[in-house]
Amino acid sequence: MCKRVLLCDDEIHILRAAEFKLKRAGYDTRIAGDGQEGWEVIQEWLPDILITDCQMPRLDGLGLVQRIRGNPATQQLPVLMLTAKGFELSFDELSARWNVLALSAKPFSPRGLLETVNRALAAEAVVA
Repeated sequence: MCKRVLLCDDEIHILRAAEFKLKRAGYDTRIAGDGQEGWEVIQEWLPDILITDCQMPRLDGLGLVQRIRGNPATQQLPVLMLTAKGFELSFDELSARWNVLALSAKPFSPRGLLETVNRALAAEAVVA
């Protein structure tokens, strides 16, 4: 069974570029346009990893991560966060408080994102 990846971002070109790269690598990938839509997808289709933007309408990435960590069914879900405000967010704080595995600045390299996903899922497999 291939690994499931959920991408949450309100910028469609970001979603499509990342989705294309991940699907070509064999991942079962779904997309959501904001955190609220992402949360709804998670309720029906639990991914193996979430990649979410920090700033989105309705429910931002941090709000989504807070919901995920507050729910026993999803609290262990690996999360990678994307942001255009890389210098305003502290990865150390996100990691310590919310168990965010990586923080990538936008614009990002789809290949680099794929490598990060591969490493994160490989690390999860070792822990499990």
